[in-house]
Amino acid sequence: MRSKREPGVQVKTQPQLAFMWEAGQVVAAALQAAAEAAAPGVSTADLDAVASARIAAAGAIPSFLGYHGFPATVCTCINDEIVHGIPSASRVLQEGDVISIDCGASVEGWHADAAVTVGVGVIPAEATKLIADCERALWQGLAAARAGARLSDISHAVERSARAAGAYGIVEDYVGHGIGSEMHMDPPVPNYGRPGRGPVLAEGMALAIEPLLVLGSPETRLLDDGWTVASEDGGWSAHFEHTVAITAAGPWVLTAFTGPPAGTVAAGQVIVGGAAPPGNRTRPDEEVVLHGQ
Repeated sequence: MRSKREPGVQVKTQPQLAFMWEAGQVVAAALQAAAEAAAPGVSTADLDAVASARIAAAGAIPSFLGYHGFPATVCTCINDEIVHGIPSASRVLQEGDVISIDCGASVEGWHADAAVTVGVGVIPAEATKLIADCERALWQGLAAARAGARLSDISHAVERSARAAGAYGIVEDYVGHGIGSEMHMDPPVPNYGRPGRGPVLAEGMALAIEPLLVLGSPETRLLDDGWTVASEDGGWSAHFEHTVAITAAGPWVLTAFTGPPAGTVAAGQVIVGGAAPPGNRTRPDEEVVLHGQ
């Protein structure tokens, strides 16, 4: 007899996942444009404007703007900032900075969420490695998002990849999440843990997986703006995120245009979102909510 139930996990129909795919492709385009615009002399408010314009042009709705009062379309974090940074005209990028950009959008009420970290001009070698290792850990987690696996198999895959890559701090205070008709849903998806635990992954579930690695201690502090989270010891951070759907054919990455970087996961382990969505485009049915088993 179970003493408690696992968090409920929303299961989507094929048409609902198609809307999430559309949202994911909008997010991918917005992030690509913002990342390409990140250069010395550009402000984080400029990057927010670039992403906002892409989302508006696609007829989608920014998920972050107004969320619990958040005042922008994207989160921008520079160097030791980890998550939830507020874009500002006064935050101007400099040569050698590292910036993460986090973005969400919805189509017909169905959300997708992703993040990328890039260097501004020439960056230190250890920062280049941090970025590559964080992205690799993300794709290892995505590849573990398979029907029949347990939720913590994803967490374990992320941690194992990060631990093998270097002595990084793995942030525990902020984690991935379920996603669908809301941007943040159950279950939480930590970036660490033993395998074989938590809800069984079922077709139609969707998760936002987002490793957060730092060069130093994983301890965090909240800045005075009430949003921005930074590393306690000033270590630089990297943040990558994709939204993935669990399908019979394998993990379907909804927020990517292209496949993973070479050497991250084997060919065929994931389905990239750049392909046309499966199924007929019809109005979504009501979702079904399953509990972990």
